[in-house]
Amino acid sequence: MDTDDVVVCRCEEVTLDEIRAWIGRGYCHFDELKRILRVGMGPCQGRGCRDIVLRELSRATGEPLEAIDPGTVRPPVKPIKIGLLAYGGEDAPK
Repeated sequence: MDTDDVVVCRCEEVTLDEIRAWIGRGYCHFDELKRILRVGMGPCQGRGCRDIVLRELSRATGEPLEAIDPGTVRPPVKPIKIGLLAYGGEDAPK
């Protein structure tokens, strides 16, 4: 299978080949790949790509998937409107 065009992170348009290349350079933790490639930092916050990246890390390192650190998740986990933060939540004017 040609992996040149397989997009793993749709938010940041990161391909499987890019992920494999950076893992090959020694970046073997999700947070390292997140800093370099921005995987998991788009609007979906990794809900679309995190599992795929973790599986690639598991495959490349030989570690079981359960042993791979899933990286740091910072709030907000889901995208929210800035107005909710500015007005303090549910009392925000509509």
